[in-house]
Amino acid sequence: MPILENSYHPSTILQNGFINTVYRTFTSSKDIAYDRRRIFTKDADFLDIDFIHQPSKTLVIVLHGLEGSSQSTYVKDLVNHLTTQELAVASLNFRSCSGEDNLKLQSYHSGKTDDLDTTIQYISQHFDYTNLCLIGFSMGGSMVLKYAGENEQLDIKIRCAMAVSVPCDLAGSSLELSKKHNYIFMQRFLRSLKKKTFQKLVKYPNTVIKKDAVKNAQNFFDFDAAVTAPIFGFKSAQDYWEKNSCKPFLKHIKIPTLLINALDDSFLSKSCHPFEVAKTSKYFHFLPTTHGGHVGFNHPFIGQSEQWLEKKLFSFLQQHIKNDICNQ
Repeated sequence: MPILENSYHPSTILQNGFINTVYRTFTSSKDIAYDRRRIFTKDADFLDIDFIHQPSKTLVIVLHGLEGSSQSTYVKDLVNHLTTQELAVASLNFRSCSGEDNLKLQSYHSGKTDDLDTTIQYISQHFDYTNLCLIGFSMGGSMVLKYAGENEQLDIKIRCAMAVSVPCDLAGSSLELSKKHNYIFMQRFLRSLKKKTFQKLVKYPNTVIKKDAVKNAQNFFDFDAAVTAPIFGFKSAQDYWEKNSCKPFLKHIKIPTLLINALDDSFLSKSCHPFEVAKTSKYFHFLPTTHGGHVGFNHPFIGQSEQWLEKKLFSFLQQHIKNDICNQ
């Protein structure tokens, strides 16, 4: 598909990627009365899925980013917008992210798509939706794109996939996040990840994880080498990144798919922007914006949000579902 034209033109102050990124994290979104369903996985663990039920033929499955949840502002912003369009929503909380620690030593990682598959199977078996659509943010977006590309036969109800601010190349993104200008963000991620890991060490004292290596981790290379790689069976952090980056899977996608990445996103390396794949793919659409930061895409700095991102995602969804939303 051709590269899509940028239509995001924020106010002057939000043309700073750092400000755009931070601004959304400090805004508030209307609280949501989710209906939580706990489902159990084949490995005797659980997933918490937060539903918004609507008399709709379409359900949107939303995946949050690293150490986020269904309560993350960007998730609630999207869910509230979809709700006003009378769409049903299922917001998946990754293991350990729902407010309660999961039962296993392993929780989630960027390429662990089996929990998404379990969620889709549960929804297909227990609900009567005609259309399923996938939307993921950051790490959740990477998972959506990898899932769409790694499966030769997706559930026939999946009509489209969308992803926002995605580190398509995990090695490149990890390098960017280790740089000084991302120090605040890196420390925020590590603080949460380390806290959870130390809790796991109490429950699993004989694990392969070395407490000192976790304590001394300064970036994702250190953390993935100390935790992610050994507990999930990868040889090294590099091995984990190589096998779980979504970029190699993009060319195999066979459903309408949209990726929105900001070129001023300090989390992403140039290798995270898949221009060449989009130029040759029949299904993969890439919308690179000049501004936007990481899961930012705010519009006015002061005043009511124009919801450019939410409207863009809904517009793509509306184009590709089987039945007209307005007739649901």
